[in-house]
This record gives sequence, C-alpha cells and structure tokens, in this order.
Amino acid sequence: MNPPATTVKRPWSIRRLIPVAVIVAGLALFYSLGLNRYVGLDALRAHHAQLEAWTARDPALAAAAYIVLYTVAVAFSLPGGALLTVIGGFLFGLYLGTAYTVVGATLGSIAIFLAARGAFRDVFVARIGPFVKRMEAGFRENAFSYLLVLRLVPLFPFWLVNLVPAFLGVPLGTYVLATFIGIVPGTFVFVSIGNGLGAILAAGGSPDLSLILQPSILIPLLGLAALAAVPVIYKRVVGRKAKS
Repeated sequence: MNPPATTVKRPWSIRRLIPVAVIVAGLALFYSLGLNRYVGLDALRAHHAQLEAWTARDPALAAAAYIVLYTVAVAFSLPGGALLTVIGGFLFGLYLGTAYTVVGATLGSIAIFLAARGAFRDVFVARIGPFVKRMEAGFRENAFSYLLVLRLVPLFPFWLVNLVPAFLGVPLGTYVLATFIGIVPGTFVFVSIGNGLGAILAAGGSPDLSLILQPSILIPLLGLAALAAVPVIYKRVVGRKAKS
C-alpha cells in the first residue's frame, strides 16, 4: 500500500518578502515626497502643453517613459491609474494610447502578481477553510474565464484583481493572457476620453472619468463579461447532467 501523498511546502525565507517590502517602501516614498500632488487634474492642466510638445519632439522616448511609468504605477498600486490612462490617449492617440497602456498595465500586474504569490501564497493556502478551498479549485479549473470577467467589469478594484489570482494558484500564463485581453475594452474607453482632452482643457473643463459607469458603456462591458462566463456556466450545466 502506497503512503498518502504529501504536499511539499517551500521553506519560508525572509527573502520572499523582499518584493513586497520594495512595493511598500515605494508606496511610502511616493507619499512622503509629495508626488501624489502631481497625479491630478490641476497638474495636468498646468503641464499638458509641455507634455504634448515633448511627445511630438521625441515620440519613441515619450512612449517608453509612459509604459515604464504605467508599469511602476500598477506594480506599486499608486493612485491615478484612470487619469494616467486618459493622459495616454491625450499624448498618443486612440490606438497607440490603448496599446501602450495595456502593455504597461500588464507588466505592472505581472510584477505585483509574482510578488504576492511568492510572499503569501503558502500562508494563504495553510489557513483557508473548506469553502475557500472549493472556490480555489473552481477558480483554477476555470481561471481564464473567471479572470476575464473580473478584468472586463470595471466595478472591481484593479489592485484587488491583481492579488486574488496569486492567492488562488492561477498559472502565470493564464493570468497574463486574461489580463492583457480583459483590460483592453475599459482601457479603450478611458483612452478615448483622453483623445479629446486637449479641447476639453482649452475650454477650461475636466475629463469625465465616470463615463465608464454610464449605461451606454457599462452595459456592453457587462455583456462581454457575461460572454466570458459562458464556458464556466456550460461546464457546470454539463457536469450536473452527467452526475444526474
């Protein structure tokens, strides 16, 4: 008779906390230096002309700087992601702005996913109860569809959706693909706001970042989320019929 299988746990090491410590330190530094003052509409109004001129003068460097900045903002869970997306549309236009933002957001999401998985995954697994274990099994079985739904619906905080899959054992490849695809529609909406930002600022107005919650935008996004959930529903219906 074979002995029961045992789960091999990775030995705990303080080094596993280093990525999380870096993120926390970066967030503290961001606020202690008062950099949050530069993430707002007032700062954008004051410097939008200089940003636009710099982008026109050196578009490749501006694009690289924007992607790096967006990656850092997501990785450190800094505020102002929606406004930064709008700025991407303002500086690079609808299609390039969407592409650069999706790349930056995906890279930042990978960083926070890996940090959370490396530091806290084993602790989470050791403490979860039976209900969460069943949820974890269901999430892992339908990880791509679940993640796609969470990414498509703009009602869930972006940072939270970055963390949950890390704790529930979602493979990195599935996480990256679902993140990359799932954030495109919402990003496109915010970038489209920024695409006409110059005229808005010239008229003394402010971009309406709540536009994504308007029924004309939210309903199609919810429809895409429902479509992404179809494979999960289908599996459950077929599974119940097979058991009956």
